Amino acid sequence: MTELERFREVMENFNTGAAAPKWEFGYWGETVDNWYEEGLEKNEYPQIPEEITTPTASLYTPCWRSIKTGKLPAGIAVLGGGLYFPTQGFPRDTDVRRTLDMDIGQHLVDVNLMFEPVFETVTVEEDDEFLTYVDLDGVTRKFAKKTGVIPMAVENVITDRKSWEKLKRERIDLKDVSRRFPAHWDTLLTSYRNRDYPLVIGGYPYGFFGTQAHLMGYEHLFYNYTDDPGLVHDISSTFADLWIAVYEEVLAQTSVDMAVIWEDMSSGSGSMVSPAMIREFMSPYYKKLTSFLKSHGVNTIFIDTDGYCHDLIPVYMEAGITGMYPIEATCGMDVVRVRKEFPELKMMGGIPKMEIRYGKERIDEILKPVKTAYDMGGYIPFGDHLVPPEIHWEEFRYYREQLNAIIEHKTG
Repeated sequence: MTELERFREVMENFNTGAAAPKWEFGYWGETVDNWYEEGLEKNEYPQIPEEITTPTASLYTPCWRSIKTGKLPAGIAVLGGGLYFPTQGFPRDTDVRRTLDMDIGQHLVDVNLMFEPVFETVTVEEDDEFLTYVDLDGVTRKFAKKTGVIPMAVENVITDRKSWEKLKRERIDLKDVSRRFPAHWDTLLTSYRNRDYPLVIGGYPYGFFGTQAHLMGYEHLFYNYTDDPGLVHDISSTFADLWIAVYEEVLAQTSVDMAVIWEDMSSGSGSMVSPAMIREFMSPYYKKLTSFLKSHGVNTIFIDTDGYCHDLIPVYMEAGITGMYPIEATCGMDVVRVRKEFPELKMMGGIPKMEIRYGKERIDEILKPVKTAYDMGGYIPFGDHLVPPEIHWEEFRYYREQLNAIIEHKTG
C-alpha cells in the first residue's frame, strides 16, 4: 500500500493489520546538525524555503533566512512527516528519513487563511543578535539569532475592538476568496490530485483559541474572555466563516484526508482554559467547522495541542473533533489510557522524546505501551514533539529501528 493508503486504513478504518506511516513530528535544527557530526550521512541538507507564499506556509521565514552561518538555526523545526509541510518556513528532513526507511509525511494545502491582502514583511531593526520585523500576519516580532527559536511578538495586530474591526473591514472578504490561493496553485493542485501522501487543511496558526492568542497575545485574550467576550466571539465567528468559505473552494477542486485545528492551549501541568470556557468560547465554532468538514467527507479532524490535556478530550469529541496529537507523554499523557477511555479517538505522537537519551533499555521500556496502543488501532506513533539535541544519533537510530519493527508487525 502507498503511504496515503496506509494512513487511511489506520486513521479511517482502525485497521490493525495495516502498517501505519513511519513519521516523526520533527527535529530541532541543532539536533540534525549534531547527528551529521555523529555519523548521519549528509546527502540533502535541510533547506529553508526561499519563496514566501501565504501565512499558512511562510510565517517566520524572514527570521530563518536572516541567519547567514550556513547552518540551520538551532531552534528551527526540521519536519519529519508527522508535522505537515509547508508550515512556518520550516525545512523538511530527507537524510534521516531515507537512512531509517521512513515516509515523506503529510502535506498541507497552501492557501491563505489569515488576512488578504497580507501585510508586507518589513524590517524594523536588525543587528548581529536580533531581527525585529513585521510578519505576513501584521504582528511585529523580535527574533534572537543565537537561540534561533520562533520569534516573540512585541506588538500584536489585534489590540482592541477598533483594530479588529479595521482588519475585518480591510483584510477579510468573505465574498471573494479567489485571491487567497497562491500564484502556483495550479501546480499544487496537480500534485494534490495525484498524491500518494496524506493531504491536510488548516494547521498552524488556525484555531479558535490559537489564532486569537497568536494575533492578540495570551494576556489580552484572557482579559477579553471577561472584559469583552463579544469581541472574542466575533473573531471566532468571522474566522469560522472565512475558513469554511475557503475550504469549500479547496474541496471543490481536490479531496483532502485530514483537517488540523491548531490550539496549543495546554502546558505541562494542564490547560490554560477550562472545559467550561472551551464550551462557551470555542465549541460553537468547532461544531460549525466540523459539521461542514464531515458533510464534505473529511472525517479525520485533529486538535493540535501540547501539554497535559486528557480532561479536554471529551469536550473536543462532543464538538466533533475526531483526533488529537502530539499526545505529549513528557507532560503526563498516556496513550494506553487515552485509547482505553476513548476507543474511537484517533491519535498521533505519544512517545516521550526526552526518554530516548537514556539508551536501549529505557527505549525498549517506553515502547511497550506504544505497542499496546498501536495494536488497538487508530494510532500513528512518533515522538511527542520535536526531538531535542540531547538525543544522540545512535540512541535515536536504535529507537526508530525498534519503532519501525513495531509498525511493521515484526518482533525483536
